[in-house]
Amino acid sequence: MEKHLFLGDEAIAQAAIDAGLSGVYAYPGTPSTEITEFIQNSPVAKDRGIHCRWSTNEKTAMEAALGMSYAGKRALCCMKHVGLNVAADCFMNAAMSGVNGGMIIISADDPSMHSSQNEQDNRLYGNFAMIPMLEPSSQQEAYDMVYEGFELSERLGYPVLVRITTRMAHSRAGVVTREMKSQNKMNCPEDGRQRFILLPALARKRFKTLLAAQAVFTEASEKSEYNVYYDTPKKDKGIIATGIAFNYLSENYPDGFEYPVLKISQYPLPKKYIEKMADECKEILVLEEGYPVVEEQLKGFLGKGITIRGRLDGTLQRDGELTPDAVGKALGKEIHRYYAIPEVVEQRPPALCQGCGHRDMYEALNEVLAEYKDAKVFGDIGCYTLGALPPFRAIDTCIDMGASVTMAKGASDAGVFPAVAVIGDSTFTHSGMTGLLDCVNENSNVTIVISDNETTAMTGGQDSAGTGRLESICAGIGVDPAHIRVMIPLKKNYDEMKTIIREEIEYNGVSVLIPRRECIQTLTRKKKASKK
Repeated sequence: MEKHLFLGDEAIAQAAIDAGLSGVYAYPGTPSTEITEFIQNSPVAKDRGIHCRWSTNEKTAMEAALGMSYAGKRALCCMKHVGLNVAADCFMNAAMSGVNGGMIIISADDPSMHSSQNEQDNRLYGNFAMIPMLEPSSQQEAYDMVYEGFELSERLGYPVLVRITTRMAHSRAGVVTREMKSQNKMNCPEDGRQRFILLPALARKRFKTLLAAQAVFTEASEKSEYNVYYDTPKKDKGIIATGIAFNYLSENYPDGFEYPVLKISQYPLPKKYIEKMADECKEILVLEEGYPVVEEQLKGFLGKGITIRGRLDGTLQRDGELTPDAVGKALGKEIHRYYAIPEVVEQRPPALCQGCGHRDMYEALNEVLAEYKDAKVFGDIGCYTLGALPPFRAIDTCIDMGASVTMAKGASDAGVFPAVAVIGDSTFTHSGMTGLLDCVNENSNVTIVISDNETTAMTGGQDSAGTGRLESICAGIGVDPAHIRVMIPLKKNYDEMKTIIREEIEYNGVSVLIPRRECIQTLTRKKKASKK
């Protein structure tokens, strides 16, 4: 047993290695990225042959992890919250098939949307799939939950969802590690054809099995060391605190709790504890990071006999992160602010790096599109999304991964001209390729800009699945090679870039422009590394 100072993400990664992990499958996404990077940089993981290459997207990651589990080995699948939307098809059906080797799915949620399009709470996905969930309240719990979670997954026969949030992922604490386990031997399930072939007749049986397992999951939750009832003599109210919210509650009671507290970090809800609190207390305050998931469930099965307070009734804010101060205010405590933010301090919006190839691409694109009255540019998820901000103001939409291509197609179908999509190389291979196939199949009048910086830059410079292959991928999908145009986005090539952009906009069909220049940040890191 050793003690380390770990980020929450690092604690999860080390726990998986120590628990006998055979493979991690993930697509980079803040705040989950550091889990896979830690395993990639671990000498122990390398010595043990743990698979740790990036997947093309979250769906392929989930399916590959399920395949490793099918073979009897322990698999970890990591993603940010919106990534689970991409992986949802496999996720939901993995709950039907169950697993063989232990499988843990990490959902790193992002309340307050620090780097995301929404702040969805993926505990709803766990309830939707009806699988066990774990939600750590500390980095040590994050380690312990993953270390023990593989065994829980194998014992129950289902994947386990571990839900963390940005603060848990990116804050540090001391973590005591445990003995390293051996990896499982390959062992495919004997009843695999009855479980993993979800034809309707078999799926109906599997669904009945999943429903019957709910009682087992609840019993496991009620016996879990992660769900703890702290009783007190004072029963004016009871407090339920989930995950990291328990930390915020504890900060407000450094000398011990005033009212009964139920800490919930394993789901389904431990109903016996909740019923005890409902029987003894006059009202219940629910503290949870994210959506009012527990609060709504309580209103469902406790009925109208007890007052339940939380995010739904305005006791806590409905959106954004929970904080110790917000919890204190909900408890009726006086909040003291010792430090004020000076009025001269202003928020500085993010910007594209100086020297970034996206800058030169946007400048040329903007100048050409100024010649067209009704031009619309459909953006995507990546560094280049910052082209929406001054000084460029170059994109009109940004919805989800890959949406630029298909939204440009739909707008073109509606009569918009020119309809331009701007997408990055990593996002294109993540979920833009299928949209391009739709465009090719209908010969849509769209111009697609794949701004290629040869990396997944937004999340720190991870490998991009399409590096060195974009032209061949586009040609393979069916784009006329004569209209796959590669450019080098530099000031000296400015006039040539504008000419190419203008020519391809005027072409009545599918055009793909590839401005290619390596990310200035990854290039700088490479140069520094070469000097050592």
